[in-house]
Amino acid sequence: MNKLTPAELALLPKLDRIELITVRLPFVQPFATSVHSWAVKEALLLRIESGGVVGWGECVADPDPYYSYETTQTARHIFKDFLLPQVEAGISFAELGERLRPVRGHGMAKAMLENALLDLVARQRGVPLHELLGWPGRRIQSGISIGIKDSIPELLSAVEEALRRPYHRIKVKIMRGKDVAWLRALRAEFPQIALMADANGDYRIEDAPLLRELDAFNLTMIEQPLSYSDIVQHAALQRELATSLCLDESIHDLDDARAALSLDACRIINIKQGRVGGLLESLRIAAFCHERGVGVWSGGMDETGIGRAFNLHLQAAAGFTLPGDTSETSRYFAEDIVAPGVVLADDGFIEMPTGPGIGVQVLEDRVKRYELERERLS
Repeated sequence: MNKLTPAELALLPKLDRIELITVRLPFVQPFATSVHSWAVKEALLLRIESGGVVGWGECVADPDPYYSYETTQTARHIFKDFLLPQVEAGISFAELGERLRPVRGHGMAKAMLENALLDLVARQRGVPLHELLGWPGRRIQSGISIGIKDSIPELLSAVEEALRRPYHRIKVKIMRGKDVAWLRALRAEFPQIALMADANGDYRIEDAPLLRELDAFNLTMIEQPLSYSDIVQHAALQRELATSLCLDESIHDLDDARAALSLDACRIINIKQGRVGGLLESLRIAAFCHERGVGVWSGGMDETGIGRAFNLHLQAAAGFTLPGDTSETSRYFAEDIVAPGVVLADDGFIEMPTGPGIGVQVLEDRVKRYELERERLS
């Protein structure tokens, strides 16, 4: 049995106030994948209070089921009826994890709860979240994810703008009909950049000959080309390709990561902490991959500044060797609900928030401005 970390051994405080808050922030511009396009970010937030100290969590689910079966409404239901009743003052995070284990799936709802509790405990101790998790802070490499564009010139323009910041890695969304020619144009225009393609499950194993054409473009990785739930067919596809595959939506926990690597289904894993059940499971996956020399990086879900701060603290951990999807706040929102927002330095790095907990101040007046619904549970 693995030794428990200090964070897993930390005890939960008594909660004096619990609120679920739904906010809706307009995007600066719509974000499109092969599956859907979003013009606003509708986020479910968890606000908890203990002894006058407030902790925050953010559920990364969308209001629709186009990325995951989890939505903001399913997360609200699971949290209220199945997760929250298991929270008890004085138990450890490890004990809470065991209590939540019988709830199948619903990693996004679980992550919202665990993250808010970790933020609260770190704030009560007066330490940054990464310190509670056992890692020193460091500057974070930043990558950017560029959604589906209407034309190749529009895509080239978006990449050129991203490189001026400068981001360390460019990820572009691809889909059937917007793949080979689009990446060929990108490589011709930008032959030296670190470039990856994200398919969001738009292809089938029968498309292996087409996907082999992407080997010509020296991609860092192709992310999740096949089904969201698949590992086996990705293993077959990886044998067909020189380019490394990266699994994203197929990885829901450490067991999935073990299965994927045992089958050689990928060479890189995208850890979205909100998808795998929270920071503690993310750290287990990262440690497992690090021991095996497999690269991992932190994927983004277009979070508000609350969720974005959690992702930054996660990336301080050993094993996160590739630039994540933590791009500047201003790229997504004209006005965020935290301060300070994420800003890139001239060398493309992001400074780690240094205050207690997630290290950013949640601006509750702005939360109320963008609020759709607020429910007090205690």
